[in-house]
Amino acid sequence: MCGGITESTYRGAALIELLHTATLVHDDVVDDSTLRRGFFSINALWKNKIAVLVGDYLLSRGLLLSVENDEHTLLKIVSHAVRQMSEGELLQIEKARKPGISEQIYFDIIRQKTASLIASCCACGASSAGASAEVVEQMRICGEYIGIAFQIKDDLFDFDSSAKTGKPSGTDIRESKLTLPLITALAKASDKEKRHVINLIRNRYDDSKAVKEVIDFILLSEGINYSKQKMNEYHQKALDILNRYNESAYRDGLMKLVKYTIERTK
Repeated sequence: MCGGITESTYRGAALIELLHTATLVHDDVVDDSTLRRGFFSINALWKNKIAVLVGDYLLSRGLLLSVENDEHTLLKIVSHAVRQMSEGELLQIEKARKPGISEQIYFDIIRQKTASLIASCCACGASSAGASAEVVEQMRICGEYIGIAFQIKDDLFDFDSSAKTGKPSGTDIRESKLTLPLITALAKASDKEKRHVINLIRNRYDDSKAVKEVIDFILLSEGINYSKQKMNEYHQKALDILNRYNESAYRDGLMKLVKYTIERTK
């Protein structure tokens, strides 16, 4: 869509995949997660020490791929994303025990932690095709919008009991993660109700009955509908950028990918 596939494009795709996989392996260690999309995580199979080393190895392979092929621009784009992802993870940990955080902080977290990666994918694709700096930045922003919509959809899975998600209902609540449905529900609750729900999240997050009570509280609020509305807004913003480009199979493919991010079942 931005100029054509080159050898640099393949290296950019490999670089993204290596560094992304490295961050996922490390994330599972940080979160003490035993599952990754329904499958056992590396740390669940071989413990944290090996998982950290595997993540480091993947990271080094990505760096070497870039340096040995003089892909300094792509490395800069992706390294910036990895830095943002790390900062987003740290910000989320810092705010995890403060359920009263603002919607703005939530968006700051997901913009860094999730959207920055997809933004770098789009920017790398455009850059590898020889696009101008203006187009690269435009595609970066498009990827950021896609990433925000993707993460909100992920948050909504926490309230879906379908086995298709590969993610047990209430996982984010048990891990004290702040998601948009919860933040919205708390913002609209009375002071008494808010204190009660915050107490459940802080002190009874490993109690199935308490988790279900929090889920029911969110389901009865406007949290789910509001989150879907925001997800659709970012989805449309991404499509608005893509609509500026000439119609082609490549543009249509990207549009289908954007649509998939909000319609996926896992």
